[in-house]
Amino acid sequence: MSKKIYLDYQATTPVDPNILKKMMPFFNENFGNPHSNNHEVGRYAANAVEEARENIANLINAQKSEIIFTSGATESNNFAIKSIANNYFDKDCQIITVETEHKCVLESCHSLNQEGFKVHYLEVNEEGLINLENLEKLLKEKKSLVSIMSANNEIGVKQEIKKIGELCKKYNSIFHSDVAQSLGTEKIDVEEMNIDALSISAHKIYGPKGIGLLLIDEDINLEPLILGGGQEYGLRSGTLPVPLVVGFARAIEVAVLNQKKNAEKLLLHRNNLLEGLFENNSGLLINGSMKKRLPHNLNLSVLDLNGAKFHKLLKSKIICSSGSACSNGE
Repeated sequence: MSKKIYLDYQATTPVDPNILKKMMPFFNENFGNPHSNNHEVGRYAANAVEEARENIANLINAQKSEIIFTSGATESNNFAIKSIANNYFDKDCQIITVETEHKCVLESCHSLNQEGFKVHYLEVNEEGLINLENLEKLLKEKKSLVSIMSANNEIGVKQEIKKIGELCKKYNSIFHSDVAQSLGTEKIDVEEMNIDALSISAHKIYGPKGIGLLLIDEDINLEPLILGGGQEYGLRSGTLPVPLVVGFARAIEVAVLNQKKNAEKLLLHRNNLLEGLFENNSGLLINGSMKKRLPHNLNLSVLDLNGAKFHKLLKSKIICSSGSACSNGE
């Protein structure tokens, strides 16, 4: 790895050493079960979890009681879409998403479609962006559950999340967004963006794998998908992994506090890379909008060369990806 250039940070990031340092005591020294509240060891762990929950809520302008810890954005997306559709709405509601959404969102919508829900898949234009007028036409028809990610996990284009939230609020619909790819460089304010449900993963922002969250507006009543001891306000049973929760909160804090600096630095690197590529190569095409794109994303097509052959040319020096990790093998 030390001799190679890693260019697959949208798939995952290494754990920041300072974040790992903050996590370590909760693996052995402060190892208590946060749900064992009748002794000080458990209460210490519980306090760490609640402090993490409160810190995260403050950073994205949410309420502490709205945050449910999960195993990651895939679980959060499944939970939000399936539970809202089945428990908050009735079968007369419609579900709206985008053809280029994350696979877990598309699969969740497909599952609900088989249960009898009407699902609309919005098309994207040549820049990878949806047409807001088409979304509004659908919202006028009936109450909807809208699930649209803030930034695409492959081509990195950013949808107009704030305007989507405004439309959903106008037509009394629920808006869910997966912001896992954008939190490190884009400001996320759930109140300002009118987001009712939000999904995040820690491992996209230099935190540990296996932890994420679902933010759900306190006015939305859900039924749990996982039953057991009634943890996480009765919505997700199971013992919380305290080290991961602590690391997650620290990762979000570092990401949010450094968003502007990170975005500027990454944009400079990306533009330098792009300039060098086009100076030395013909037959390159950029996929998606350059104006509405994450600063750390560059998605290219190489004419007359497929992804597998391209990887063979690069594998001795560069680690990159021809698609999202969740679509590997397709």
